[in-house]
Amino acid sequence: MNIGDRVRLLYGKEEGIITRFLDNNQVEVAIDNEFTIPVLRREVVVVAPEEDKFFGNNAGFAPETIIPRATTGTQPIPASLGIYVALTHQSPELLAVTIINNSDYDLLFTYGEEKEEYKGIINDKLNQKSFKVVSHLHLNDFDKWPSLVLQYLQHRASAKTLLEPGLKRFRFKASSFYKSKKMAPLVKKEAYLFQVDAKPEAVDLKKLQDKLTEPEQSTGENYILKAPSHEIDLHIEKLTNADFSKMSNSEILKLQLNTFQDNLDRALAANMHEIIFIHGTGNGVLRNEIQKLLSRNKNIKYFEDARKEKFGYGATLVRLK
Repeated sequence: MNIGDRVRLLYGKEEGIITRFLDNNQVEVAIDNEFTIPVLRREVVVVAPEEDKFFGNNAGFAPETIIPRATTGTQPIPASLGIYVALTHQSPELLAVTIINNSDYDLLFTYGEEKEEYKGIINDKLNQKSFKVVSHLHLNDFDKWPSLVLQYLQHRASAKTLLEPGLKRFRFKASSFYKSKKMAPLVKKEAYLFQVDAKPEAVDLKKLQDKLTEPEQSTGENYILKAPSHEIDLHIEKLTNADFSKMSNSEILKLQLNTFQDNLDRALAANMHEIIFIHGTGNGVLRNEIQKLLSRNKNIKYFEDARKEKFGYGATLVRLK
């Protein structure tokens, strides 16, 4: 039983496509490719492709009848070699997330999705010139889509070069997403198409070896420890000049926690007696993560909410040993 398999419910006449595995006992099934429901694995059975041939199309919908054809006037374009993520229509509303390996190398990959935190979905191997459906998304939920994360490594037996591994994160915007329609290579259907790699980049083994073997060079300069400010503001707009609206929640939280840890370490090294971290109230995630880290640190005397008349409940005072 795999993602993309057509299945029939044992306790009903409905048929659908497996869109994801919810846990060891449940799968998500798109019924008639329009809406999804959670179903116990033991309550579905995979429909063999030969069934339609034997019983005729009345035995169930044939996949080719629910996938929209390319619009009139759309001409297939020559596809360049490379790795692609294609979102192809299973129905007007349901899209299949497909990894396409249109290259001369085999592909090892891990696919996951990221909202507030990363969740691995599938890891697999794709032979050269092949593709695989890894997930499904609904156009009705476009504003709620997670970021799609693909890690990959290309390799080939008897190859004389080692290629750099890659990591690509996709966060879709409506303004550009709907302009990305092209004929997907190998799949040979119109899709929202995104190329992952521009060109395979070879690892410079000599430089890598030199880097691993060269002794550390001392600059002869004394390191000067810079003590942090007494109050550290962890609001994201204070930490970066970049457009943080394009950052995921997990990326924002990671930057905030890295800044917290750096300033705490420098405060301890500088023998400061106390430091205040301003994290705001919000949903409480940052505050909870900070206090979790503080509770594990043996160099902390105690911590508490900072002066409420100044910060409300949006800051934590840390007393250092």
